[in-house]
Amino acid sequence: MADINKLRKNLEKNGFHTVYFDSAREAADYLDGKLDGRTIGMGGSVTIQELGLMERLSGHNTFYSHWSGGTLDQAAGAEVYLCSVNGAAETGELINIDGTGNRVAATLYGHKELYLVIGVNKIAPDYDQALWRSRNIAAPKNAKRLNRKTPCAVNADRCYDCDSPERICRGLTVLWRRPNGIPYAEVVIVGEDLGL
Repeated sequence: MADINKLRKNLEKNGFHTVYFDSAREAADYLDGKLDGRTIGMGGSVTIQELGLMERLSGHNTFYSHWSGGTLDQAAGAEVYLCSVNGAAETGELINIDGTGNRVAATLYGHKELYLVIGVNKIAPDYDQALWRSRNIAAPKNAKRLNRKTPCAVNADRCYDCDSPERICRGLTVLWRRPNGIPYAEVVIVGEDLGL
C-alpha cells in the first residue's frame, strides 16, 4: 500500500504542489474546473486519456495533442502541460522514460504550469523501485500498446535494454525538484490505478 502522506510531504518539500483524490472522476472534475480559457498541451499519456481530459478540456480551452490532430510543437508551446509519470517514489522523485523526447522536455521547461497526474499504481517506496517500475512495467506495456517489435513488447515481461530500432526507451528524466523553468507544478494523486 502506497504511503500517500509521505509522497505528498516529499513532493511538497521538493517544490511541487500536491492534491489527492480518491477517484479518477474527482481528479478529472478538479482539473476541468481549474483549467479554463488556457492553451493546454499533452504528450502521449494514457492516464490523461483515461481521465477523458482531452474531451473535457477542449470544450473551454485550446487543447493540443498529437493524439487529437495537434502537433508536438503546438503542445510544447502551450501555457499548461498535462502529463503523467512512469514511476513516482515516496521519497519524492518523479521518473519518466520517453522515445521522442516531447514528454520529458515538456516536464522540464517551457510552460507556465505543469500538472502531473498519477494513479497509485505508479507509486513505489523509493527511487530504485520507481526506476525499476518505469523500465520493467510501464515501458514494456507502452511498447506493446504502440505495437513495437521490441523484446519487452513481444515478451511483455521486462526491459531488455535492447538495440531495437523500434526502442521507445531513449531518454529518462528524474525530477528531483520542481524545475526552475516551470513556475507552477502540481502533482495530482489519484487513489485508483491509472495508465501504464
